[in-house]
Amino acid sequence: MAEPYRVIASNLEDCLAQRQERSLLRFLTCGSVDDGKSTLIGRLLYDAKLLLEDQLASLEAEPGAKQGRIDFALLVDGLAAEREQGITIDVAYRFFATEKRKFIVADTPGHEQYTRNMVTGASTADLAVILIDARKGVLTQTRRHSHIVHLLGIRHIVLAVNKMDLVGYEQGAFDAIVKDYADFARRIGIAGFTAIPISGRNGDNIAVRSNAMPWYSGRTLIEHLETVEVDVEADAAKPFRMPVQWVNRANQDFRGLAGMIPTGIVRPGDRVRILPSGRTTSIARIVTLDGDLALARAGQSVTITLADDIDCARGDVIAAADTPPQVSDQFEASLVWMDEAPLLPGRRYLLQTATTLVGATVTQIKHRIDLETLGNARARTLACNHIAVVTLRLERAIPFAPYAECRTLGSFILIDRASHRTLAGGTLLFSLRRADNVHWQPLEVHREQRAAMKAQAPRVLWFTGVSGAGKSTIANLVEKKLHALGYHTFLLDGDNIRHRLNGDLGFTDADRVENIRRVGEVAALMADAGLIVLAAFISPFRAEREMVRAMVPEGEFVEIFVDTPLAEAETRDVKGLYQKARRGELANFTGIDSPYEAPLAPELRVDTTRCSADEAADRILAKLFA
Repeated sequence: MAEPYRVIASNLEDCLAQRQERSLLRFLTCGSVDDGKSTLIGRLLYDAKLLLEDQLASLEAEPGAKQGRIDFALLVDGLAAEREQGITIDVAYRFFATEKRKFIVADTPGHEQYTRNMVTGASTADLAVILIDARKGVLTQTRRHSHIVHLLGIRHIVLAVNKMDLVGYEQGAFDAIVKDYADFARRIGIAGFTAIPISGRNGDNIAVRSNAMPWYSGRTLIEHLETVEVDVEADAAKPFRMPVQWVNRANQDFRGLAGMIPTGIVRPGDRVRILPSGRTTSIARIVTLDGDLALARAGQSVTITLADDIDCARGDVIAAADTPPQVSDQFEASLVWMDEAPLLPGRRYLLQTATTLVGATVTQIKHRIDLETLGNARARTLACNHIAVVTLRLERAIPFAPYAECRTLGSFILIDRASHRTLAGGTLLFSLRRADNVHWQPLEVHREQRAAMKAQAPRVLWFTGVSGAGKSTIANLVEKKLHALGYHTFLLDGDNIRHRLNGDLGFTDADRVENIRRVGEVAALMADAGLIVLAAFISPFRAEREMVRAMVPEGEFVEIFVDTPLAEAETRDVKGLYQKARRGELANFTGIDSPYEAPLAPELRVDTTRCSADEAADRILAKLFA
């Protein structure tokens, strides 16, 4: 009796082995609102006979099912809000398999406000199914999603013209949409795509060829997904790279460097280079839970030990010694801005790429993509869902590869420093030449020597508050008292600076950021010269005040909040600026139609309703000399 069981067990093992050997295709569905993305995925699962009995029973119990109108979208729209509104909000991932291939599909939202979720779904995809409603044709969101798909390097694109049943299965409607999309795709650089006419609700050309469209002789959607060639060996053929995710100190005698290999092959004994330091060594062991490996390749997560005890930490990259990636701190990049607050050039953000986190600034918006004309539009800022080409400057050099060469080392997100919200996703295109051509010139006289000559400690006294708070008045008194005591000072005043250095700037949020960035750089240079610098600026945004703080050594920046209520500041307004702002004659006025973000933890707070300007100046001197 044991023999039949052994046969069954052997057959089961063979079956499981065959399933393991099938290749995996990751794809996403995207497009505009109500193009039928969730319905399509539900239909795929239904036609592939991958639904459980309780799922079928739940579908058949829904209103409309008895009339033959099964709502396949319910298989994917899992959130209550999605079911109530009939839309997709979050990214829904589903695994399914056929006899020929395994699949992970990401159902991404079509609404413009959820574009960030579509970017998340597209970031790991090998193929994109872009749906178009046959009644509506190519829409703005279709173009936006196509741009993102192209930006993220997804080479395999299926144009699924859905709801063909609602246009009478007419070939003319299909051909017109395909021609329109082909013109658009050519203009943005999409090399090719596969167009399939379908009806997600009725199942036409999903798993079975449609009798209603005899004019279409191509493959069904399932057939195409099963046979599309995804080059799984392409990454393994590239030079070896591994960003270090974790330094594993299992015990005092073991130091392993753990990470996932995005490209290449590595063996014990191979010579490698640690970046950004540039030091070289060789691989001693490739360690896994199941034992040491003789070889590791792209896609594997491993722990590597090195032959030499050299410094290598999280964020470093281990690479083939003879073909290392570039190291740079300035880039041209493409990005999708995904936050409600606008991108402001000059503002400091955090940039995350692979396992590296570094401070970053968007120094210039080269152009924004106009999704209607497909032309390049000038832009001072970026609003939510805008796609643009920008230049980036990082606080330190990092190892990188252009996104076309390595997704892991060429992709990034921008993060808000205060809230840690993800603001943008993007791809690195190339290093700017000036990053390699401009170097720091070593100087033999240092800031400490300049300060010692003046017998004083450099400081940046930063006065912030709304217009009319008394910043300039108090700063002027502080400088007079310091000068009388023999200290070397310089006062940077907001109004004076705008006459010359910042005379080209207005009062938009973007210009205010650039105004403070320039002043911060000047203040830092003056502090390097050994001066006590006083800066009196509204400086309405916390992010820019913190940016200036980071420009000087710790302890040298003193934030002084001249805390005056808005009503009190208005009574002191001899220039009549508040009245003009309230009449709408003066735009972007802080406190009226532009925000002021009060300091959360200033070194000193001065309440000018409780003390005179002279008393405030004495308090600041006492703080300075304490």
